[in-house]
Amino acid sequence: MKIHEYQAKQIFGGYGVPVPQGRVAATPAEARAAAQELSLPVVVKAQVHAGGRGKGGGIKLAATPDEAEQAAAQIIGMRLVTPQTGPEGKLVKRVLVEEQTAVARELYLSLLVDGAAGRPAFIASAAGGMEIEEVAAKQPEAIYRVAVDPAAGFQPYTGRAVAFALGLTGDLLRPAVDLMSGLYRCFMEKDCSLVEINPLVVTKGGKLIALDAKVSFDDSAIFRHDDIAALRDRDEEDPLEVEAQELGITNYVKLAGNIGCLVNGAGLAMATMDSIKFAGGEPANFLDIGTVNDVSRVVNAFRIFTTDPGVKAVLINIFGGMARVDIIAQGVVDAHKELDVKLPVVVRLAGTNVEEGERIMAGSGLPLIRAQDLGEAARKAVEAAG
Repeated sequence: MKIHEYQAKQIFGGYGVPVPQGRVAATPAEARAAAQELSLPVVVKAQVHAGGRGKGGGIKLAATPDEAEQAAAQIIGMRLVTPQTGPEGKLVKRVLVEEQTAVARELYLSLLVDGAAGRPAFIASAAGGMEIEEVAAKQPEAIYRVAVDPAAGFQPYTGRAVAFALGLTGDLLRPAVDLMSGLYRCFMEKDCSLVEINPLVVTKGGKLIALDAKVSFDDSAIFRHDDIAALRDRDEEDPLEVEAQELGITNYVKLAGNIGCLVNGAGLAMATMDSIKFAGGEPANFLDIGTVNDVSRVVNAFRIFTTDPGVKAVLINIFGGMARVDIIAQGVVDAHKELDVKLPVVVRLAGTNVEEGERIMAGSGLPLIRAQDLGEAARKAVEAAG
């Protein structure tokens, strides 16, 4: 789960991570009032779940309350397009009005789960203010990474190592270590999957400030944090992903292709998507139906497929595991009875109770396209999607 910048900065403040003074505004009048409360000049920043806002016109400077109101009027209601939003952009509903900071240096600092190391890791770079993916691709030597043993927790020597890598010495060393300590406590206590500051700036007055803030949380841990759950902005999420969650399909990610995938198991789902691409097609989603043997779960998956205008064909790939083939087959039949399914459906079934599943399919009278293996299923799905 992601949250807005202003929400992330409120959380940072509770952990001693210094942030600029700011106010959130939903109208130009509120932006004017916020500017009057703050020290001028200010910056007006669009609040959407995407980076690159400045390039899309979502960040504007203002020297007076009048200018802040005008900037907010230009930003609120716009559909902001950035490299991270896609061409459709995101509707801006609020802005963050914040005191401007006199910047001497821009740095990058984040903390994430390092899957390879199996522990949290700090990622740091002196090339702050840029997209870190671009830095990693063009200047990998500019990225510093250090893992933290969760059993030992954050230690000052780790903070000093990161600080030295960023060139933070002298009077900036202790504040940098304190900031990283707070960032680590936030990461662990809030069950984050990512905390990112880009840029972390050194001001001309010699202070460290998190000029931007990005925080993502582990969805599986949200039940432990009612305060975090309350920060969720469903308007920033893909409507189909929200609907899938409400229907009990938690492992669903909307993609840009036209072949809907229904698969049991995350690894098999990725292999299925790869096979579709190898056959010349594009998957419309990642959907791991899991091992819950529930007919309604299959029906609800078809609800998503029929709601998505981009889906032109469906590929069902059930192989082994604990998912019962007869339950999947019955779900496919029930979906066609309950919903207006006009999509071509390619089915590859192999696993528990496959004979009963085949009997259900054969007796349904549905015009299903059958396949014996994944390669054949992918080719037929691509052909059916046109």
